[in-house]
Amino acid sequence: MSHREDNGKGKGRSYHTDLYISIPPACLPIVYHPDYNITFMGLEKLHPFDAGKWGKVIQFLKEEQFVTDGNIVEAREATEEDLLVVHTKRYLNRLKWSLAVATITEIPPLLFLPNFLVQRKVLRPLRTQTGGTIMAGKLAVDRGWAINVGGGFHHCSSDRGGGFCAYADITLTIKFLFDRVEGISRATIIDLDAHQGNGYERDFLDDRRVFIMDVYNPYIYPGDGYAKGAIKRKVELDWGTEDLEYLQKVELHSDGALNEVRPDILIYNAGTDILDGDPLGGLSISPQGIVKRDEIVFSAARRRGIPILMVTSGGYQKKTARIIADSILNLHQQGLIGAEVEEGEGSSSLMTSLMCSSSGCVGSTFTAV
Repeated sequence: MSHREDNGKGKGRSYHTDLYISIPPACLPIVYHPDYNITFMGLEKLHPFDAGKWGKVIQFLKEEQFVTDGNIVEAREATEEDLLVVHTKRYLNRLKWSLAVATITEIPPLLFLPNFLVQRKVLRPLRTQTGGTIMAGKLAVDRGWAINVGGGFHHCSSDRGGGFCAYADITLTIKFLFDRVEGISRATIIDLDAHQGNGYERDFLDDRRVFIMDVYNPYIYPGDGYAKGAIKRKVELDWGTEDLEYLQKVELHSDGALNEVRPDILIYNAGTDILDGDPLGGLSISPQGIVKRDEIVFSAARRRGIPILMVTSGGYQKKTARIIADSILNLHQQGLIGAEVEEGEGSSSLMTSLMCSSSGCVGSTFTAV
């Protein structure tokens, strides 16, 4: 089913977006914005999700002198027109009701707040992360890799959200690439979050261009049997699965998936809720196991010359931010990311900051293909 056609936009027709901007080579293809973080009267603490983890990841990377404010890409908020590429108008209108947002984000007190506050303090950060994923998709094609420090809202489909996922950023990213980037006609999703990625699975159920590999705990949310029909390589894990078994399965099936179908883009949903002790994931993977997992997936993509986009998705403990940062640093140490830094010789910190900010003077919107 074509969601573009549902929204009155036939496939191949151009639509305006400010998300596909020109990014100078001096910038790392790492996308972030301070607006990712959700802070409002402590309400974010009523959900186990660390709603400030994205900023903590960047802070750790700054402390290790891997990134600065000047060499990462500033995310832009996805507009309604961007969201309508996948989402139905009816669904977006539902988000104008605080009760609907409270249900989707699993923060019940939101239903008592005026919707303009919910839009500003909760949905705007999620729309900015969604814009960041779409931007990172184009960057991955251009650079060979990209990381959105946020995103990975894999429970949201075109017409319904849930599990703290209000916008279908993975579906949107793939649709944007298919519609706007020449030569991108096949995509693979490798989802290693502890939960089944039922949102994009529902969106791509009948789309043969998208190959889905999902490794998850089947005994926890969402248990969406209908969406499982979209999974081409399904790996269901037992409660308490540990490093050795897990990493063997990740390596075996990542290689198998990429050998079975060679995609033009790989979307890697790198949830850290597999961590031992996570209150929702039910698995027992160590921090070192998570770092190794990400290395396995990036190595599989690199060996085959497949562009890879990583999003950070779920992760419900305070220490997950440090683990994500350590994993990104390890990818750099292993030579799997970071080559673009060397291409930006001679750029001053101030100039690079102006160039890498999407609101800076040199950002320009790509013409639709």
